[in-house]
Amino acid sequence: MTDQSKSEFLQVMIERGFLADCTDMGGLDAALRAGSVPGYIGFDATATSLHVGSLIQIMMLRWLQRTGHRPIVLMGGGTSKVGDPSFRADERSLMSDDQIAANIAGIKGIFANYVDFGAAEMVNNADWLDGLEYLPFLRDVGRYFSVNRMLSFESVKSRLDREQSLSFLEFNYMILQAYDFMELNRRHGCLLQMGGSDQWGNIVNGIELTRRMSDTQVFGLTSPLLTKADGSKMGKSASGAVWLNADMLSPYDFWQFWRNTMDADVGRFLRLYTELPLDEVARLEALEGQEINEAKIRLANEVTALAHGRAEADKAATTARETFEAGGASADLPTVTLSPQDFGESGISAAQLFLKAGLAGSGKEAKRLITGGGAQIDDQTVSDAGLMLGPDRFAEPVKLTAGKKRHALARLG
Repeated sequence: MTDQSKSEFLQVMIERGFLADCTDMGGLDAALRAGSVPGYIGFDATATSLHVGSLIQIMMLRWLQRTGHRPIVLMGGGTSKVGDPSFRADERSLMSDDQIAANIAGIKGIFANYVDFGAAEMVNNADWLDGLEYLPFLRDVGRYFSVNRMLSFESVKSRLDREQSLSFLEFNYMILQAYDFMELNRRHGCLLQMGGSDQWGNIVNGIELTRRMSDTQVFGLTSPLLTKADGSKMGKSASGAVWLNADMLSPYDFWQFWRNTMDADVGRFLRLYTELPLDEVARLEALEGQEINEAKIRLANEVTALAHGRAEADKAATTARETFEAGGASADLPTVTLSPQDFGESGISAAQLFLKAGLAGSGKEAKRLITGGGAQIDDQTVSDAGLMLGPDRFAEPVKLTAGKKRHALARLG
């Protein structure tokens, strides 16, 4: 690996839109040229899967490895017991050790699709945080932190300005994250911490703590906090979170999320979430009218191939083509299986059916979808949310359609 190729990491970050800020661009560039730089991103175990809101950070770790450096995936087995208060309106619910361990187990498999653990590492900050003693930690680490400065960080200040409670437990999170960086530098020679721009204050704390306690220069790099063109948060869809684990969201539904990208987001998402050459991205984002669908399908194929494998991406694309072009009800569509109990005495209502199939997020949303003319059962528009369907209606799988692009099958178990 040449110095030039190792220095490509920053170029990729800039050209593809990953870079929001860097603590020392010149110093980091020199370190990247000098050798393989270990860099980490931390992920707290708040659920059994990450969602696409974390995908920009996962891609940063992938590009770090692709340009000759060493990614470290830090699982927050320790910090998940506290909860990151950054830009939150309320305190996270506390989780048990067993729940955190189960969440970490669910998340681990995601990263194997993006980085090669022959060279990359996955570590757990519970390995050092769980054994900390309170008084020695206050004396040896806490003395380096100014409460005045901690209160000035935007992630904390915004919470206090809104007069929303910030517990002492949460207030300690930034100290623990700073300590993580120092420990990773000591244990693994880690020189770089990356994260979303909401982590800027925490990253700067870690850099300063590492310098003061270990006399070592380390670096921080942040990515922008993304929203979609309509202003909604990345990682959310009309029917809920867009999970990366196949057991929480089918590869087909994952593919559909990207296929339904707004026109204004296509170019940006191709740069961030795929590895397509930038000249090909430029060609695709220049497409207009109906041709923009080519770019959306390419986006869906490439992102799904990274997350779930090329075979699943091809399968999802085939299912979509059969459904949209041929009007068929493919067996690979997301399927809800109804039990006799779902029908009660008079059947199941159309609104309840769409809710159970995941095509609406609530009963109210399902009724709105139906009364607004956006729902179809077996390609026939249904306008009565109270329409009752009995078990005999499901002798064959029933195709449900919400809008133009979301489909599911309902069958009797």
